[in-house]
Amino acid sequence: MKLELNIQPLDSWINIKNEPLIISGPCSAETEDQLLSTAHLLKATGKVSILRAGIWKPRTRPGEFEGIGSIGLEWLKRAKAETGLPTAVEVANAKHVEEALAAGVDVLWIGARSTVNPFTVQEIADALQGVDIPVLVKNPVNPDLQLWIGALERINKAGITKLGAIHRGFSSYEKSAFRNEPMWELAIQLKTLCPDLPIINDPSHICGNRELLPYISQKALDLDMQGLMIESHIDPSVAWTDAKQQVTPAALEEMVSRFTLRKPESKNEEFTDKLADLRKEIDKIDDLVFQKLAERMSLTQKIGEFKRDNKVTILQVNRWDEIMQKRTSFAKALKLDLNFTEKFLELVHGESIRKQTEIMNAGKAEAGIAAEAHIEVK
Repeated sequence: MKLELNIQPLDSWINIKNEPLIISGPCSAETEDQLLSTAHLLKATGKVSILRAGIWKPRTRPGEFEGIGSIGLEWLKRAKAETGLPTAVEVANAKHVEEALAAGVDVLWIGARSTVNPFTVQEIADALQGVDIPVLVKNPVNPDLQLWIGALERINKAGITKLGAIHRGFSSYEKSAFRNEPMWELAIQLKTLCPDLPIINDPSHICGNRELLPYISQKALDLDMQGLMIESHIDPSVAWTDAKQQVTPAALEEMVSRFTLRKPESKNEEFTDKLADLRKEIDKIDDLVFQKLAERMSLTQKIGEFKRDNKVTILQVNRWDEIMQKRTSFAKALKLDLNFTEKFLELVHGESIRKQTEIMNAGKAEAGIAAEAHIEVK
């Protein structure tokens, strides 16, 4: 099922002077001098297409710096006049939209904390009715693809056709090297549902630290994302917000210069033919994999019936441990990734448990339905 959005291609609504598209600027506009100085240095790199700055900063807890407010829009307007860079800001309500539009901001984005709330997104959508401006929608804080899609649909239905998404990662209770888990599969699912939708990666919020930025940025580009939003500050060490994830304009220039740019497809006939042959081989193997999985599930059903008839529990922990040990050892010898192997086995095992549970409870379910019918008749 495809996601039906009425959108224009990225290059028709943003003048991308350099590839990849780089949106950069400070996490927060702190002072006029800080914003203007950063903007001029970013312009001098020749790598940045759009200047971003946080004007209103929704924070997790009160008492933290929550943005300089509307005065920052005047600084942003001056930065645009002096550098020629289009500008972008985050909006979280109708008032933000109105003030940003009045200040001549060129691109708006909706933050993760707003995307998670349909009421907020609808308020922003209503304020955008009749406006012709690019809008980027960040993924929600929690890993919910439908919320992300819903926000995009609301903005699109308001008449915004210059529409894109921002992948900034998702909150997780599990501690890892990242501030927000990338969960690339959700961004890939969104791209699969709507291939024409531009997706910009936000490595700053995924990483939470500048050391990981090159790795995540390159991976995003390798996954055919259309650009990057990277936070840059003239002196990150004194930044009022998110100091660890911001880079200097000079560091940004060096990092972008080292990116390897790849194309989504090639017109080389030899490459195309070879790729087609390899994909045919993959198709054959996939068919065999599914055939073997079907055979395995058939055996699982027989085991479930055998357990039911002999009044044996579905789960035997020792058997599951044996499977994990043997299969992971075999997979390691085959040079398969351990994490992939474990997830695959857990999925197969979960489906086996589900099928056996159905077999075990088939009679009880039928009895329950009959009992309910009997009660209704009475």
